[in-house]
Amino acid sequence: MKAMKIFKRLLYAILLPLLFDLLHPLQAQQDQSGFISLDCGLPKDSSYSEPTTKINYISDRPFINTGSSNSISAEYKANLQQQVAFVRSFPQGIRNCYTLNVTKATKYLIRTTFLYGNYDAQNKLPQFDLHLGPNYWDTVNFNSVNSATFKEIIHIPSQDHLQICLVNNNSGTPFISALELRPLENTTYVTTTGSLALAYRLDFGSTTNKSYRYPYDVYDRLWTPYTQKDWTTITTSLTVNHPDAQVDFRPPSIVMSTGVVPLNASAPLEFFWEPLNETKKYYIYMHFAELQQLQSNQSRAFEITLNGKSWFDEPFSPGYLEANSVYSTRASTASNFSFSLVRVNNSTLPPILNALEVYRVIEFLQPETEQDDVDAINNIKSSYGVSRNWQGDPCAPVAFLWSGLNCSYKDSDTPRIISLNLSSSGLTGEIASYISSLTMLQSLDLSNNSLTGPVPAFLSQLQNLRVLKLNGNMLNGSVPAELIERSKSGFLSLSVGDNKDLCASLSCKKKNNVIIPIVSSIGALAVLLTAAAIFIILKRKKKYDMRLGSRLTVQNDSLEPKKCQFTYSDVLKMTNNFERTLGKGGFGTVFYGNIEGTEVAVKMLSSSSVQGYQQFQAEVKLLMKVYHGNLTSLVGYCNEGTNMALIYEYMANGNLESHLSAGDGSQSVLSWEGRLRIALDAAQGLEYLHIGCKPPIIHRDVKTPNILLADNLQAKLADFGLSRIFPTEGGTHVSTVIAGTPGYLDPEYYITNRLNEKSDVYSFGVVLLEIITAEPAISRTQERTHISQWVGHVLADGDIRSLVDPRLEGDFDVNSVWKAVEIAMVCLSSMSIKRPSMNEVVIELKDCLAMELARKNHTPSTDLVASSEMISIDSSTELIYPLAR
Repeated sequence: MKAMKIFKRLLYAILLPLLFDLLHPLQAQQDQSGFISLDCGLPKDSSYSEPTTKINYISDRPFINTGSSNSISAEYKANLQQQVAFVRSFPQGIRNCYTLNVTKATKYLIRTTFLYGNYDAQNKLPQFDLHLGPNYWDTVNFNSVNSATFKEIIHIPSQDHLQICLVNNNSGTPFISALELRPLENTTYVTTTGSLALAYRLDFGSTTNKSYRYPYDVYDRLWTPYTQKDWTTITTSLTVNHPDAQVDFRPPSIVMSTGVVPLNASAPLEFFWEPLNETKKYYIYMHFAELQQLQSNQSRAFEITLNGKSWFDEPFSPGYLEANSVYSTRASTASNFSFSLVRVNNSTLPPILNALEVYRVIEFLQPETEQDDVDAINNIKSSYGVSRNWQGDPCAPVAFLWSGLNCSYKDSDTPRIISLNLSSSGLTGEIASYISSLTMLQSLDLSNNSLTGPVPAFLSQLQNLRVLKLNGNMLNGSVPAELIERSKSGFLSLSVGDNKDLCASLSCKKKNNVIIPIVSSIGALAVLLTAAAIFIILKRKKKYDMRLGSRLTVQNDSLEPKKCQFTYSDVLKMTNNFERTLGKGGFGTVFYGNIEGTEVAVKMLSSSSVQGYQQFQAEVKLLMKVYHGNLTSLVGYCNEGTNMALIYEYMANGNLESHLSAGDGSQSVLSWEGRLRIALDAAQGLEYLHIGCKPPIIHRDVKTPNILLADNLQAKLADFGLSRIFPTEGGTHVSTVIAGTPGYLDPEYYITNRLNEKSDVYSFGVVLLEIITAEPAISRTQERTHISQWVGHVLADGDIRSLVDPRLEGDFDVNSVWKAVEIAMVCLSSMSIKRPSMNEVVIELKDCLAMELARKNHTPSTDLVASSEMISIDSSTELIYPLAR
């Protein structure tokens, strides 16, 4: 069988004239019910009907609150359809998203159109990514200033909203010309899994060289004409009808009224393409109609084969002037898709083909945030007028997690919002009732705003709430009794100080009686009292040891809340008499424990450690007051004579150091994506200590052994025994005795004794280099060589790949690695003033993660190779938009 040859130059000779042609409008206007047609960049409240298609377009402004409107250059405007004359560009922010209300579980054709037209007078073609909800969809590329690119996908939303996001991948400013949604019949384009991205939609045998869409096509699919030299065209002037079938794809009559047959009537009709990635899955739809009135002695029947094997069960005979569709019910994968339509022996006429559609399967694996949480957080955003760049899905992907939120990610479950921090955000009015819909909320921080009114009772109904900060507002009335009771029993850390008209007592008899906050905000007075108490305790302990010469004995100090306190007997029971050791350190030994089915880690204080006792006190007091998803949670403590223990949530995957140093195959190698997620988690934990806590807290011992990993590899900072509160007024540093771990210790802090939050930034820079290289902070083979020195020497040679842990075997985005190394090195600046804040580090790490995710999910836009022997049409490349007449 002779293979069909389809030449690129012939294809372009056919395509280019048609792309400059006008679509023929029909006389009758068809129904546009369910259509969403947005002209992106069109002035607010504007609308029009495009003359060539009769489609009604409106401004995109109500559907997005970011971006700027621009007009393409006048030299490219002539004869273009109106919807590409304007663009909306997004020079600010990494991710900018449209939010559209849709009908849940309805199948939609979604089309995005992009025509650069030198709108920014830079004459520089950009490249950027397109996301559907939290998932990568495709990358937008351009071949010329005046050619348009469009991306089209068939997708079923799982919720009653849909988000189309443009993501800056550092290759130019994202922009968009038009965004269109068209509802489809749910019985059409059925897949076993995933959504369908358009590869081809071809009108075979066209005699006009024009592309057709609405109103010819009721679904507004765009049909591109195509033929080639070893085919001949047959046509009819009659209408091609649709059968009364359960599944009707309704290809337009004007498309179906032309078809192709092989020039040699005895030869098969053949076509093929080769995907760049043979693992990609495709669905193919062929549309047939008989265009000739056959005589009694004539027949047309043919078999359809794919790569030499039967693709359709039996010979096919199209009906006269009746559109019939033959399609695959399962996705196909192959290194080469070679179709042949072969005439059967008793057929007098050759095979015919009128139209073809090919779609590539895209699996969107990242679930969207729970609908109720999305509605609630968007209502909170609107209610308070939050000015942060809250765009797209609140929780997903993790690289674009909304600032101030933390979410739970369990297996394939939908993400849930578990923490909301709007501290110092200029909030006014009463506490928004929408917060009650965040039913999984564990931490809520509304401190240091100008909120008024009472503390609402609905906060008591948030059963998962463990931390509530309302201090520093203008609230009045009484704190609900349920909240006070939960605080006293240890289930809630409650901060309501600095609300002069708010009573936090169970017996509020007078309006102006003294307010007693259940757990006051960490303020200067608390610092002084805590410091004095620790000083006195340590002094007494030292005297006792000197006088008796015996082992350390400590009085049982009161550490509220009592509910979190366990007896030594409880500790013995939960650890099964210290049966299983998890690790050892200067503080003491860590044991595995279990409390009524909940796994915990029990850190026992060594009875001879005076410093350990001081850290024990500091850690309990700190962890009673702070909560964040990237900080280890304190379940409770034991403070019984010489038996002291801290009881934490259990982190199944141990510490980060063990994963980076395990070269014996005892643990699986962390991927580059996994490493970036761990780095981002740890950075977000530090960001919370530095910015989310008032006053800020400095960890002082950031290192890989103190970064613990949960069963899903979520990272959490641990070991807060050396942490210090940082004053927000009266200075830029704290003078303190040097504490920390060699290799991670800030040299400026070591020399000057002056501690500030940039000391943690330095330590994090060392951690980040360890994550990249899997080398220790201080070399085990070369004499006292610090990791930053070795990295600096390698960077001088420009050999970035030799820095990366060789166990990754090159499976990473090089640009992402470069950026991560740059972040680490600037964190390690010798002068603290030159180091970034942890907030800046978080933003940059999100960029690194976005680069790596784009690499892993990226499918080149030329998915169907454009060579001299292959079909070269791709809906994602160089399509000049149809011109107006």
